[in-house]
Amino acid sequence: MRDHSYALQVRWTGNTGEGTKNYRSYARDYLIQAEGKAAVEGSSDPAFRGDARRYNPEELLVASLSSCHMLWYLHLCAVNGVVVAGYEDAASGTMQETDSGSGSFAKVELNPKVTIASSSDPAKAEALHEEAHKNCFIANSVNFPVQITPCIVKLPAHN
Repeated sequence: MRDHSYALQVRWTGNTGEGTKNYRSYARDYLIQAEGKAAVEGSSDPAFRGDARRYNPEELLVASLSSCHMLWYLHLCAVNGVVVAGYEDAASGTMQETDSGSGSFAKVELNPKVTIASSSDPAKAEALHEEAHKNCFIANSVNFPVQITPCIVKLPAHN
């Protein structure tokens, strides 16, 4: 087994002059930074007084699942003779908030639309999604279901 470590900084940028004097006195804005990379601007969900123009942690979790699945899928296609010409995912997640204000994710749905070359096997392209899901580091780390509903589109053959 090999360990892989990931280091980054999360820095709160929402002090509006009064710190956290009360619930309304501060912004929920923050920056995610890692050496040599562009910063990601984050905030809480607007339902929790956040800035809708910034990514919230819940969106980033859904994006992590979607992108991890995609990267595994592309790898598996490359080593199994499926030529992918395009990939996009309309991913979504559902979080359930409790009366106490806490909550957890109930599910995430991935809906990858994959365009494959005319020479590729659509059945194999679809089947590789299951293997990608089994290998995804992020999907293996969450305690809620991740549903994958792929759509495979085959490019027409050129004459």
